[in-house]
Amino acid sequence: MHQMRFRDPAGAVRTGEYDEATDTVAAAGRTYDTDEIDVLPPCEPTKVVCVGRNYVKHADERDEEVPDRPLLFLKPPNAVAGHGDTTPLPADNYVEHEAELAVVVGEQARNLDEADALKAVAGYTVANDVSNRTDQDEEQNWVRGKAFDGACPLGPVLATPEEVPDDAAVELRVNGETRQSSSIEHFVFDVPELLAEITEFVTLEPGDVVLTGTPEGVDELTDGDSVAVEVEGVGTLEHTVERA
Repeated sequence: MHQMRFRDPAGAVRTGEYDEATDTVAAAGRTYDTDEIDVLPPCEPTKVVCVGRNYVKHADERDEEVPDRPLLFLKPPNAVAGHGDTTPLPADNYVEHEAELAVVVGEQARNLDEADALKAVAGYTVANDVSNRTDQDEEQNWVRGKAFDGACPLGPVLATPEEVPDDAAVELRVNGETRQSSSIEHFVFDVPELLAEITEFVTLEPGDVVLTGTPEGVDELTDGDSVAVEVEGVGTLEHTVERA
């Protein structure tokens, strides 16, 4: 099942079942066309926990080592944006895209065992970890590098776990050109391993999000670019970027 969170024409925020075949969502006793609603992020996280270098080829392209344990950092709620939104690029900085599978937490989670970790997962969505490399790499400032407004588009739906295969394809296109194309089967650390590691230190709340890392192919985003990020079994997140 695919659930879509949206604002209806009257301004009410609703969640309903999305039908990809008809591009409609059913909620509150009626069916809405997606062109008459505002698609919202599928959840309202208190935090987004991100994982770095979780694909070997991405670590290689950045000339960095593959970590022995998950490399973690945070994005705050202000970074979250939705399907169809515009991400403002920090002025005069070099910014890149990062296509990712995102895990949405369904219950409070602390000290999860790997064997039971997936029980805490409500479902999956699609993310773009938009990254300001000028500050992240040159100044080692990850707040300016990763936490700026709109730096974490999420959506368009929440897919229940059975919808997403273990080898789900991940692809990102900019202005129709494929930039990233891989599969989550190439994770260094799988979702249960990530959740166990994260919850050893951080309590995850319902609606919190874990970004699972990006594959190789990251590249620059420039003013006016249209981005499409697709994860097999979930759907396609679309957004634009504009220079602030």
